[in-house]
Amino acid sequence: MAALAEVYRRFSAAAPSPLYARVALALSESEEALRVLGRRPAAVLAALHDLALAGEAPALAAAYASGDGDAAARAAVDAVLRMPDLAARRPLRPDETGRYAVLHPAVAEVARRVRASTVGLVDVGRAAGLNVNIDRVGITYDNGQALGDPTSPAQVSAAVVGGRPVPAGAVPEVVARVVVDRDPVSVTDAEDVRWLRACVPPERVAALDAELAAAAPSQLLRGDPVELLPAAVARVPADALPVVTTTWTLSTLPLDARLRFLHRLDDAAERPVAWVSVEGVGVAPSVPTFGDRRASGHSIIGLTVLERSALRTEAVGRCWSRGRLLAWLA
Repeated sequence: MAALAEVYRRFSAAAPSPLYARVALALSESEEALRVLGRRPAAVLAALHDLALAGEAPALAAAYASGDGDAAARAAVDAVLRMPDLAARRPLRPDETGRYAVLHPAVAEVARRVRASTVGLVDVGRAAGLNVNIDRVGITYDNGQALGDPTSPAQVSAAVVGGRPVPAGAVPEVVARVVVDRDPVSVTDAEDVRWLRACVPPERVAALDAELAAAAPSQLLRGDPVELLPAAVARVPADALPVVTTTWTLSTLPLDARLRFLHRLDDAAERPVAWVSVEGVGVAPSVPTFGDRRASGHSIIGLTVLERSALRTEAVGRCWSRGRLLAWLA
């Protein structure tokens, strides 16, 4: 039990929100709760949040709504003791929000290079596929630049490092939005949306709700994202540029699967196909790394264009904090 308590203490120290930090610490200090808890704090916290959102833990819901960490801690322990079979009801969907501040300039730039007037966005490995809505949000940068839709309910911000601005071009008209994942989430299904909300800390639910309000319906493909790539690209009209996006998706795959991703993308490239990657250093096959070391704490923004087995690829920037800080280097 001491080892499990340490797992929750460590999670508390690095928790993505103050409320989760306080709840995880309270669970680590309750011997009764530890007797029934699993070893995955993130899954337990998502399950608790789901109970709160479903109205099955009203005291916890009220504490989360008010931001009262002490009340949340008490209510969470009580919920665990009342429901000892507490467990995540679906695979965790952490970090599902879109990475618009990085993707918008990258997609606009690759479309400009290919001279595309329309694009189809294909997002890989993010269940809700919010990345396909880059044209439907407003983005502001701390250097004074603004991109996207200033009237959108979803407004995000990011900081720019270095002296180069991000490309100021607009994303062309989006004529297709395709999400490919093993367990895709429909943003129009109430149960799917509730679980998606449960997988983010309470402090970030409002931002997620704004992104969901801005989201357009997408085509969902269920299955192995790598194997389904050609089928996903085929959903994009013939006169539009397919732009495949991966944001920290390939890092979850073994090396052979990452290499197969590139081969399957090549299989779909009977016409120009673009790939915008935001992955850790050395993770995306063929994307240069600026000579950076692996596990260096930042990610590489890559632009790749494939057509009939010809491949053109370039690293165009670095980003940190999941896209909230970026340096455009192209």
